[in-house]
Amino acid sequence: MERTTLHIVCGDSRSRAEQARVVFALGHHAEVYADLAELLERPTTEGIVIATDDGRPGLAQDLIRRLGEAGMWLPVVLAAPAPQTAQVVAAIKAGVLDYLRLPLEINSFAARLRSVIEEANLYTDRRRRVVEARQAIASLSRRERQVLDLLSAGCSNKEIARRLNISPRTVEIHRGNMMGKLRAGHAADAVRLWIDAKLGPAAVSNGATRESEAEFGEVAGRIGSSDRQGWQPPNPKSQRQ
Repeated sequence: MERTTLHIVCGDSRSRAEQARVVFALGHHAEVYADLAELLERPTTEGIVIATDDGRPGLAQDLIRRLGEAGMWLPVVLAAPAPQTAQVVAAIKAGVLDYLRLPLEINSFAARLRSVIEEANLYTDRRRRVVEARQAIASLSRRERQVLDLLSAGCSNKEIARRLNISPRTVEIHRGNMMGKLRAGHAADAVRLWIDAKLGPAAVSNGATRESEAEFGEVAGRIGSSDRQGWQPPNPKSQRQ
């Protein structure tokens, strides 16, 4: 099992020390923090966060949100001495990878940690994909974003032109500019970015969900019929605003 850094966030000093002891005993590295603010003061892009659940409503969502705002796209695991079913379900729905019982028992924790590390590697890749998709779409102009939204809804150029009250040729210009900014070779590539950008923390932690894959298949099918109508990138010589 690869050596991993576990960022232990816990307000109880004894519990922090015990969790760190188990982590080191398994050959991993532990960094300890009294609270999330202390972790955010020392930004990192590597490792897994193990945070103690203090029972505060919305803890998981708040934790993931604040890490994201700080540019720390780290996988999160929650832990508690006596986790209740409702706590675990809420945490998983919010996007945490796993929920552990404290104190950590070295053998059971070792087994859980193997799967957590495997999932964390996938999480990091998926989270990076979502971030890159959002950054790419954020580079679009308002009109280009409107074209992308309508394209993803399966609208043809003529339909987009009618809805936006612009000419089909202008739609082609905006569509060509949008495809260029997204570095999309096909409309389906642009739609994949559009879908990735909409994924929330829970979908990211759970992987490419059946719902998102089904949505992509449905949308790709719709735009496929539009593309067969003969769309081509606009000729710069004929562009007009």
